[in-house]
Amino acid sequence: MTPLLLFLLALPPGLEEVARTGSIMVDGDVAGRIQTARSAAAMAKPDPRDKWADADNYDVDAPAYIATKKTLMRLARLCPVNCDVNLWLPSPRGAGRVQIVIRNVNEMSQFWTWGALDQETPPEMKEVLATGARKMVTKRPGMVSALAPVRNSLGDIVGLIEVVAREGSAPQENVF
Repeated sequence: MTPLLLFLLALPPGLEEVARTGSIMVDGDVAGRIQTARSAAAMAKPDPRDKWADADNYDVDAPAYIATKKTLMRLARLCPVNCDVNLWLPSPRGAGRVQIVIRNVNEMSQFWTWGALDQETPPEMKEVLATGARKMVTKRPGMVSALAPVRNSLGDIVGLIEVVAREGSAPQENVF
């Protein structure tokens, strides 16, 4: 690990502490309402005649989206360095898949594939979703992420957040 990544892990509040706080603050019931039922149905059953139908029909419940986005943005301000806090939920396409529902201001992620609505669940995320334990990840060189579960009001794990920072990142450098 590089000195900066070690620094990111050690600094209070540090990425893991932001992830712990986010795990408590992000409302899983609200997060579960972000994608509309119409959008989830379009995503669950791809149209063989129109490969872009799922993306063209992706929409959100604005109040749920905005409330969660604001919480994620506030959490990112707790980081001692430039970071993002992203929300990942299970995909309507079925078991073993996740979707990034909210990417934050700098669009950093160790896991998201540009342009993908959903993707296979990475092993690190599977572990967090199965166990509820937070996990630090240094999958890509120069990046570090803290993954933490998101729970609903019944205590069930319904998704996860990714608190991510990159060595040498500058605000807005990934936003075009």
